[in-house]
Amino acid sequence: MTIRRVLVILFGVLLSGIWITGIAQRREVSLSRQYKDWLDKDVVYIISDEERKFFKDLKNDEERESFIQQFWERRNPDPRSSYNSFKEEHYRRIAYANRQFASGVPGWNTDRGRMYILYGEPDDRELHPTGGPYYRPYREGGGTTMRFPWERWRYRYIEGVCHDCEFLFVDSSISNEYRLAIFPDEADALLNVPDAGLTLAEEMGLADKYDRVYYNSSNWYNYNNAQNMGTSNTMDSPFTRMEQYFNVQRPPVIKFNDLKTMVTTNITYNTLPFDVRSDFIKLSEEKVLVPISIEISNAELGYKKEKEFNRATINVYGIVTGLTNRILAEWEDVVAVDFNDIYFEYGKNNRSTYQRIVSLPPGQRYKLDLVLKDVNSKKIGTASMPLVVPKYGGTGLQSSTIILANHITEAPKNVTTLDQYIIGDWRIKPNIRSIYLPNQNLVPYMQLYGMEIDQSTLHPSLDVEFVIKKDGEVLETIQGSAMNSDQFFLGRRVEIIGKFSIGNLPPGKYQLEIRVLDRISTRQLATTTDFTVIEPAPTYSVVEVNDEDF
Repeated sequence: MTIRRVLVILFGVLLSGIWITGIAQRREVSLSRQYKDWLDKDVVYIISDEERKFFKDLKNDEERESFIQQFWERRNPDPRSSYNSFKEEHYRRIAYANRQFASGVPGWNTDRGRMYILYGEPDDRELHPTGGPYYRPYREGGGTTMRFPWERWRYRYIEGVCHDCEFLFVDSSISNEYRLAIFPDEADALLNVPDAGLTLAEEMGLADKYDRVYYNSSNWYNYNNAQNMGTSNTMDSPFTRMEQYFNVQRPPVIKFNDLKTMVTTNITYNTLPFDVRSDFIKLSEEKVLVPISIEISNAELGYKKEKEFNRATINVYGIVTGLTNRILAEWEDVVAVDFNDIYFEYGKNNRSTYQRIVSLPPGQRYKLDLVLKDVNSKKIGTASMPLVVPKYGGTGLQSSTIILANHITEAPKNVTTLDQYIIGDWRIKPNIRSIYLPNQNLVPYMQLYGMEIDQSTLHPSLDVEFVIKKDGEVLETIQGSAMNSDQFFLGRRVEIIGKFSIGNLPPGKYQLEIRVLDRISTRQLATTTDFTVIEPAPTYSVVEVNDEDF
């Protein structure tokens, strides 16, 4: 091949590159400001490289609008809901970052802003806006130094990144521009000052500053390096720190693991149906108890004969995730339903219940996914539902949800807070479907918060009414009294437990409203729950029946 021919080919390749680049540039320019801002500002941290490339290749605004709609739907915690809590939370975080972390550039464009937008409020945030003296822990070499302004953020878990995550932000320019650091020494204001801010090993003359991992990461693996005293934790290794540093800056992975695939694609084909409900009980200012209750028909289960018992075994998997897929609770249980031969036919016509109690931070939205598998029949049931945990605080009356119970008894003395059916001093078996026969008793349980205390008696003074309604119309009002209800005052809360007959209500859907008047503050509160009355039938043996426990 002649030199001339080679030059012609190279020139052709060069022109092709220029032509392709020109097309790419024209595509980029063809994006209106609205779509450029969406791509480079709104979703810059959460869009994947593949999604970004695909978006840039779209030919018109109609396709772009369709892409944006699908982009948010793929991240919707509850695809069946028109309300996209992930999208709402994402834009709330952007607004918060712009207010709190701006420093010559918009807050969303800072390291702290990026971290907040991606992962939300840290579980713990340590602030040192003026820097100052710093006493190193032993794992950082010990000794005393001076630090630039710095912050330490901690997250209990970030999916795909780390457990017990710790991130250091440093304002080394004293301009409120906090940068995400890899090594603790990046916050050391005396790092380059000779004979100042020494570690313990440096004070004892066993090492000098240039033996620190900050200057040479391989020193961490040198067991003869005196700077490594106390750094046995692998989370402190340079490799781990750098891996975490880069992982935390990647867009969250949109993936569909087995559970999520099952929930989103097989929900119509559930072969093991079950009912589920959640309730919310204030535990403290920082935590809310969330009982998650499940009820299943025993007739749906497969049984295996084991000696004189007929046993059904169910594997239960549950997971509660936040808006950024951070796991708040996850559990697996193996539960069984047993009947001996005498009661087998009767037991199969009943229903069984199971409960898991988790504690969650208040004032946030979560997603609950459940999968039940019958070990014998191989049937699988799935459910997915949002958990909107209320925020308790401020002034005025507030209440828990109303739990309509089958039974309320005193809790055994040896139980813990998160044992199933245990709320405070009571063991409360919920009527999960809230289905009743005529003339059965309603047994509502509710907690009340924010009531005033009579300083002469050191007790609250409350009037309680139980109101039965249908389609918003009041059918019956029952004044709370010692004959039909009890009030238990426990310092910061009052437990209200009622028991009264629903009478001969015709079949249909109804509402129970509990009205409370605080006679001291004159504040009022009304909390409502639904229940259903059905026709009695010889084959229907549950309501009081769902008394079997998994």
